[in-house]
Amino acid sequence: MTTSITKKRRWTMVLFTIMLFSAFALAGCGNGEDPQEDQTQTTPDGAENPSQEETPDASEDDNTGEDAPADNDANENGEAPNGDQDNKDDDAEEPSEGAGEDDSTGSAEEDSIMALRAASSLQSTVEVIGDKNVVTNPDAITVIVNKERSLPDGYEPTDLVEPDVRFSFDEPHEKRHLRKEAADALEELFAAAEADNIELRAVSGYRSYDRQVAVFNSSVERNGEEYALRVSAQPGKSEHQTGLSIDVSSPSVGNVLEEILGDTEEGKWLAEHAPEFGFIIRYLEGREETTGYVYEPWHIRYVGKELAPDIAASGLTLEEYFDEANIKL
Repeated sequence: MTTSITKKRRWTMVLFTIMLFSAFALAGCGNGEDPQEDQTQTTPDGAENPSQEETPDASEDDNTGEDAPADNDANENGEAPNGDQDNKDDDAEEPSEGAGEDDSTGSAEEDSIMALRAASSLQSTVEVIGDKNVVTNPDAITVIVNKERSLPDGYEPTDLVEPDVRFSFDEPHEKRHLRKEAADALEELFAAAEADNIELRAVSGYRSYDRQVAVFNSSVERNGEEYALRVSAQPGKSEHQTGLSIDVSSPSVGNVLEEILGDTEEGKWLAEHAPEFGFIIRYLEGREETTGYVYEPWHIRYVGKELAPDIAASGLTLEEYFDEANIKL
């Protein structure tokens, strides 16, 4: 009896041990699976959330798909946010820097123009020889020749060429010539006019001293000396002799040199656009007291592309523009 009870207790202990072990085993398996599932859920969240936060920011900052490659490059370097901020900072600074440069450039241009005016002032570019005031800068683009200022005796430009433009005549003649720089500019002027459907003709350019003698004497014979002095220069005092001036007309007025040209479409175009190519209307309307000559909308004078727009905008005659009283350094 005692032996039977003892055996039962042993079996009971064995079974209890087996059951307890099984329970621990089952509990261990359950603990091993739960962490794995939790890790699977946590890891994607941890990986996806940062990605979802950064990528939309990059796209929204750019606003366009075309900028995406640049962002991808930045992301590869791991500097996208800072890089974007740096770019924005740079963009924000550029306008102020550009504005400063524009102001500086404008000031430099004004200084350059004033320096040119001072160097070519009426008072500093003339000397008295005998009974004449003779210019000391006859080869300068800014030379001023008028009734009170003569060219040196025997002066003739050394760089005369024939511009490739349409003239009002076909035969060879010295008046088909201009100084090289002025001739090149005239070609550009005529090309621009043609592009705007404006038909111009070159009528009379360079005029030698001897030729001017004939022109002036002819005017005196036709109209008398008093009138001739208002419309024609005395020999040695003509802008045509500088090789920087040319008379321009249009078939719309029969290529004549008359004030009516100023009222035509061609004449208005010429007055408006000539400064863009370095020319000005030399003898302005209503300024005869200053220039010494009547209004000539056909007579254009080359002064260079830097000065011409400024002269035209000022409304001054060439004499006034280069008067030291109007030059402020």
